[in-house]
Parts: sequence; structure tokens; C-alpha cells
Amino acid sequence: MNSPADEHAQVQRMLGAWALQACSAEEAAQLDKHLSVCPECSDEAERLRGAVGLLHPHLDLDLAPTLRAEVLGACLSARQPEVSVPDYAQPYDAETARLDTLLADLSSQEWKAPVQLEWFEGENSATRDTSVNGVLGHLLAVDGTVAKTLGLPDPMLPPADGTNDPLARTEALWEQMDASAKQPEPSGSDDADPGTGDPAGSIRQTWRDQTYELIRTVSFGNAGVADMGVPYGEAVLPLRLAMLDRAFETWIHATDIADAVDYPYMPPVPDHLRTLISVAVEMLPAILAARRQAGLASPPLPVTQPGAQGRSLRLQIEGESGGDWYLPLDGAEGPAGPENCVSHVVLEEVEFCRLAAGHLPPRKVAAAHQGDQKAVLELLYAMASMSRI
Repeated sequence: MNSPADEHAQVQRMLGAWALQACSAEEAAQLDKHLSVCPECSDEAERLRGAVGLLHPHLDLDLAPTLRAEVLGACLSARQPEVSVPDYAQPYDAETARLDTLLADLSSQEWKAPVQLEWFEGENSATRDTSVNGVLGHLLAVDGTVAKTLGLPDPMLPPADGTNDPLARTEALWEQMDASAKQPEPSGSDDADPGTGDPAGSIRQTWRDQTYELIRTVSFGNAGVADMGVPYGEAVLPLRLAMLDRAFETWIHATDIADAVDYPYMPPVPDHLRTLISVAVEMLPAILAARRQAGLASPPLPVTQPGAQGRSLRLQIEGESGGDWYLPLDGAEGPAGPENCVSHVVLEEVEFCRLAAGHLPPRKVAAAHQGDQKAVLELLYAMASMSRI
């Protein structure tokens, strides 16, 4: 049996482990018994327990799944490019870089994952099943309309009728990719590109080369380049808007890929997302007018007095990249304002983008709204109709 002095010394040696709850049950019982009768050890134990409380709690050594995306986003927003990229091309530059980083992380098996493309067509949602390669092929085909406008080589054999319609170009390139995949591989070749994991071997590199040339060409172009007309089927967009459109679609389809392989993917950095949202909102009155001409929305109410304002709708988009707009409903001249505002719609920023991308049916949007419900619903359908494959 230990003497009181020996027991006291033994307890003092174990107090550190006891404070960290690292003693065995038998040792803990011995210490508790001693502390109840020894003021000196009891005071020391209380000080040690207080010190332990100041230590960091247990931290999981596994990195958060969103950390890579957050760091990459911060770097992309802060870096100084070697070439001065025009403001209208910077979101495309950033989004193509982010997508390429996602692709670099994919395993050969993930490259084969099925991906669903979704958009809004007429009054209903439309979908198309494809693969990671198919998504890249689609981006390559539609980006090619911008490339052709800038005098760059078209990355694909154009459709037989020479159309610039995004769907026709996509279908044509998918047919070329399918035909190429059926060709026998040269002896000794590998089905996958060892540098990318891309089973098709070349589609990622072709897409990367095209994005680089697009950014390089607009960066070295003169001021008039931004106003060049880019044909999208029947529509023609100035190049500055076409590049923002391509940035938006790159982000949306990168999200499609990320969802298919369970990869964390963040929205664009706030400055870029704010630009993309603002451009989409500015297009809404023209989109709504086109839907009226097509009989898909009710006609505007007449504005009887010159200079008078017609009805307006307040669109409020919440989030760091959001904003507050009054949109004209009756085609009146001049800016819309709070006068004669008949509806108020509130949307979260990413939800607005998902709706504009056709990834969210208008009737399923979690929007807060009040006022003229018909005007609200017609606006939501106008947002969704901006989407395409």
C-alpha cells in the first residue's frame, strides 16, 4: 500500500492525463478519491481543466469538400492576367478555367458518368441524356459560333445546311463524335488520354484550345470587336453579350457534370455572377415582348398618354450578387419605376440563374411574390424561356 506521500506524488504525475480525460477508469477513480481530500491537488486539477478548455477542439483532418472550389474562386477573382482580358470576357475566362479544373479531377470511370442536360422549350421542360464528353461537345459546338465570328477555325464540320442553331450544331458534332468513337484504335493506343482521363482522348484538349483562342483573340482585338454580331440561329447577339452567354452556359453545364459525379461546385465569384444576372434581367422585357408576339403571354395594356408610364413589376434578387429592378410590362417608353407597380417578386440569386437556365420549372420556383399573379407567372415563364440546350 502506498504511503500518503507516494500517493500524492503519483496523483500529481497523472493530473495532466486526467485533465485530458486520458486516464483509465481505475486511475480516474483513484484520482477522484484523492482530489476529494487534497486541496492542493484539487486546485491544480481545476487549473489544468481550465487550460484544457482553451485548447482547440478536435478537428477533422479531412478537408472540407468545398475548400478547393473556394480557394480556386478566390484565386480567379484576385489574379492579374498576363494579357488584359476585356471585362465582358473575364467571366468566360474564369468559368472555363474552373470547368477545366473539375475535368482534371475526374477519374476514367467518372468520365463515363451519365449527365442530363435540361432546358425549357415552349411551355415545358426538356431533357437530353448524354455524357461528360457530350457536354464538352455541346460547349465546343456552340462556342464555335463565336469562334467563326472572330475568324477562328470552326472546331467541327458544320451541319449540311450551314445553320448556326445551337441544337443543330450540337447534334451534328455528337454524330461526328459517335462516328469517331466507332473507328478502330491504332495498334498500341490507349482508350484514354493519360493526361486527362478523357476516354475520347481529344475532346477536352480541343475544347481547351478553342477557349484559349477565343480569350486570346478578344483580348488582342480592337474596341470594335465587342460589337461584332454573333448568330445564334435566328437571333444575333453582340459579341460582348455572346461571351457572357457562353460564361453562363459553361457554369451551368459544369454544374451538370458536377452533379453527375457528386463534385462540390460553387457559383461564379460575386462580381461575375452579378454581371451575368444583370444582363439576364436587362433582357427580360424584350423576352416578354417576344412571348407576347408569339401568343404565349397576354398583350400589354395600352398607355394612353404620351410619356406616361405603364405598369411595372419589381424584381428583387437576393444575395451578394443580386439587385433590385423595376421592369416595364406595357412597353412604355422611358425607364420603369415604382409608379403603377402591380407586382413584386423576390428570388434568391442562384435560384434565379437555375430558372433562367431551364433547370427549374416556373411553377416550382420558391419565389416570394405579391400583386398581380398573372404578371408574376408570365415573368417567370419569360425567365425560363431564355434557356436552351
